Amino acid sequence: MKKTLMLAALTATLSAQAQTTPLPEPIKQIEKQGIEIIKPFTAPDGTQGWLGTFQGTGVTMYLTPDKKHVISGYMYDAAGNNLSEKIINEEIYLPAGREMWKQLNAAPGIKEGSDKASCQVVVFSDPFCPYCNKFWHQAQPYIKDGSISTTTLLVGVIRPDSGQYAAAVLASSDPQKTWHALESSNGKVKPALNSNTPPAIFRQIQHNQQLMEALGANGTPAIYYLNKERALQQIVGLPNAQQMQDLVACK
Repeated sequence: MKKTLMLAALTATLSAQAQTTPLPEPIKQIEKQGIEIIKPFTAPDGTQGWLGTFQGTGVTMYLTPDKKHVISGYMYDAAGNNLSEKIINEEIYLPAGREMWKQLNAAPGIKEGSDKASCQVVVFSDPFCPYCNKFWHQAQPYIKDGSISTTTLLVGVIRPDSGQYAAAVLASSDPQKTWHALESSNGKVKPALNSNTPPAIFRQIQHNQQLMEALGANGTPAIYYLNKERALQQIVGLPNAQQMQDLVACK
């Protein structure tokens, strides 16, 4: 299912957003209950609000005018719009997703397609994942016509020897060509295993798996892209027709 990532997957990126304003006493007390305070904000009518997170979810809190009480929950306007959800998304989820996208882009991977493609896509794949292979085939026409480009980050999660084969791909003289041969043959043309794989290759695979876990993905393929609104999008598993259409359109 495609979604904007939940905060639980991105807690490491929030440290830069930590609040520096002194906390009112009611906010200090609610912080003791396990809510991580992020930053203050001004709500309608000058109401003082505070953003925080609790168990991986963004929360809003509002001080009463006497500053002796705090109300935790959502604020709605007369039209029924959830104002709290809007500020949580804009101030926490979207910036955190963009920070995680920087980490995904910094990870070395197997690149296919043009850097000028309309939508840049990062996908975590296992050499023995059948749905990864199906997605690879689905993506090829859109890579060729310049709609998307992909960066594949290999992991080893399907079989005990997945990591060995991922390492064999990355340690080959031409990883893109080796990966293409494996995927285009539906797994029949496997790379030769190498008993002397450089440690850096194994560290790369380990880093990929740590990134995938940090993102909260529980299977492959795990697909990510920044849409036209610069919101990080996630698809775990083989995209359905609508998801694939949205990905190609970078929606």
